[in-house]
This record gives sequence, structure tokens and C-alpha cells, in this order.
Amino acid sequence: CEVMSDLDFERKHAEDFQRLRKFRLLDDDFMNKVFEDKACAEFLLQIILQRTDLRVQGAHGQHDIKNLQGRSVRLDILAVDEADRVYNIEIQRSDKGAGAKRARYNSSLIDANVTEPGDEYEKLNETCVIFITEHDALGGGYPIYHIDRIIKETGALFRDESHILYVNAQIKDDTALGKLMHDFSCTSDEEMHYQILADRVRYFKEDREGVVTMCKAMEDMRNEAAREAEKMKAIRMARLMIEDGKLNYEDIAMYTELTLEEVEKIALEKKSA
Repeated sequence: CEVMSDLDFERKHAEDFQRLRKFRLLDDDFMNKVFEDKACAEFLLQIILQRTDLRVQGAHGQHDIKNLQGRSVRLDILAVDEADRVYNIEIQRSDKGAGAKRARYNSSLIDANVTEPGDEYEKLNETCVIFITEHDALGGGYPIYHIDRIIKETGALFRDESHILYVNAQIKDDTALGKLMHDFSCTSDEEMHYQILADRVRYFKEDREGVVTMCKAMEDMRNEAAREAEKMKAIRMARLMIEDGKLNYEDIAMYTELTLEEVEKIALEKKSA
């Protein structure tokens, strides 16, 4: 993109420009780029957790971690503070994507990926999964919900240091959190309360370097979606061929362009289903 003239660049990315202007921090594609900046991630966590002493040592957008089956799962933002506490921040515009079991799953994935064989359980990192939802996903009318395990008989906290939070973006009052949710709903940096977020939004929407970065990110996401669609098509074809039973696994792998190991795994899953 850097070697293109401004006119050529604008022509190639005309549709992306239109999408970019409408992006809000509630759009995960845009939010990922904004909050991979350490200072922005730190600011976000300080407000949500009401902790001015929190210091982020690293933040990553679109962070891939593997589940127990070896499949890669992508988290919106993964951040670690100076006390090695791990934070997963997820944007969910659909209530369906912010269910209790999704929160549990993300929490378990983090636990499985921050430990090494032989580590003592007591050394597990404290973790916090945060869902920022466009609607009131839990339906209680609160701006934020804190979920921790408790001992039913005593009402005391279980203190496993695993936390889940839901932030309700519908409430945009005059509190620090309400102002933050207002900023999450803005398409223009000029409407935002917090300068640190407004500057970052302006960079990706108006600065040429930032726009190039976002256009490249959007192009990469389209290409990845296309590759994923092709892979799913190949898997469906492999299942049909296995069910038909006329071809061996090597031929199925050749025709579908899957690996032999992938075909064998599909066959095994089909037998155990």
C-alpha cells in the first residue's frame, strides 16, 4: 500500500473506507486494533476494574490459543499485568455469543495455556474474562456484573482467582464506566469523552499509516474467512467420501487437499458419533 498513490489507494480500498468510517469500539475487528496498544488496554482495565494501580505489561489483539484438541481459538484481546494476572477482553454484539458457557470455556482455555507441565496448581495465574456486550446480556439492568465462585453453604468466596465480568454497554451514564461505554458506541473521535481512546480511533480512521494498517487487517480477515470456508468445504467433501466408502483415505486426502492425518481424524470422529 505504501507505494501506491493516494488516489490508487483510495480506489482499491473504497469499500473498506466506508466500513471504517462506521466502525465503533463495539465492532471487534476495530476494537482489536485499538486495544492491542498497551496504554489503551491499561486504561480500559483500570476503568472496568476500578483500579488505578493496574499496570499492563503486554496486550495482544486477535490472540490465538489452542484447546485440548489442538484447535486454535482466537481471543479478541489478551493482556497481562505486572502481577502476571491475565485478562481476556471480548466484544459481543450478540447475546448468543456471550453465554455463561462461553465465558467458562474462555477461562478454561487461558488456564490450560498459561501453565507448563509440572507447574504447581497453586501457581496458576489469576485470570479475568471480561465480556463487553452491546445489550444487557444478563438482563438485570446493571452496568456491570461480577461473577466469582462461592461456597453455597457459607456464602464465602471460593477464592480460586478465576473471575468473569460482563459490562453492559447499554448504560451510558456520567460514571467513568458509563462514559467509557458511550465512547465504545461512537463512530467519531470528536464525540468521545476519553482523549486516549479518541486519539487511537482518529489514528486508524484518519491517519494514512493507521488507515493502511486497518485496510490490511480487513483484507487479511477476508482472506482468512475465504480460507476457512474452503477448509470447511473440503471437510464436508471428505465426510461424504468416507461415508460413500469407495475411496481410501490417501485418495480422499489428495482430492480434498486435506492431510492424511486430517482425513483419518474425520473418519474417527464419524465412527464415534
